[in-house]
Amino acid sequence: MSPTATTAWDSALLAVLNETEAAKKAALAEQVFANAETFDLTHAHLAKTPAKPGRPAKPELIDPAKVPRRRLGSEAGRGALLHALAHIELNAVDLAADLAVRFGSEVPDEDRAAFVRDWIQVAGEEGLHFRLLCERLAAHNTAYGDHPAHNGLWDAAQKTSEDLLGRLAIAPMILEARGLDVTPGLIEKLTQVGDEKSARVLQRIYDDEIGHVRTGVRWFIKLATARGHDPEQAFHALVARYFPGGPKPPFNVWARGEAEFPHDWYAAGMPQ
Repeated sequence: MSPTATTAWDSALLAVLNETEAAKKAALAEQVFANAETFDLTHAHLAKTPAKPGRPAKPELIDPAKVPRRRLGSEAGRGALLHALAHIELNAVDLAADLAVRFGSEVPDEDRAAFVRDWIQVAGEEGLHFRLLCERLAAHNTAYGDHPAHNGLWDAAQKTSEDLLGRLAIAPMILEARGLDVTPGLIEKLTQVGDEKSARVLQRIYDDEIGHVRTGVRWFIKLATARGHDPEQAFHALVARYFPGGPKPPFNVWARGEAEFPHDWYAAGMPQ
């Protein structure tokens, strides 16, 4: 189903979630973002989100501990790394779409349009990232689905399926923020082995992800405050509930600062 000017935003995002073909899912997310101004984003959603998003038959999903390590010195190793990153981006498409549809009705009426549009943008940019990574996979003689992957990101989504603040704390502020910590090192390694085109793709992803984390932080603070919570205390409590142990250093303090993520919330360690 292609989104049109007469399609409700929640129906358009539901089409993204239900799509089973990876490239089509990513393309739909990009199209929804391109059409964002044609939707009435103020109405409360009516669509019911699926328990599990549509997925292709491959890649095979295995235990995270069993996913092979990726060494960047060979073309095969770089292909495996790019495949892992593509899998993350495809999951991120679903996470953003699910966040908007599942929780859109919980946001105050005056904020709903801005909330929904922000997560439509995130979903669209994640779709773009998946497409760019697939182009690099092709250059390394591989394709999405050729390597095993894990389902850790969607597992985190399921744990927070009834908790908007929990979803914001874990998805953008823990998992996506971790990408800010590790991506610069990957860019440097790819550059060192001469894969500058892949390095440029990762740089684009990194730049966009700073904005995604910023979006998560901003909405977390706004909604936590509106519900009468101290945002920092609420963040620590939710991380302790859904992500025991909290984020692990080293942290990319500069990028997290660009994302307006308060330093004290993560750098001093998580209260136990």
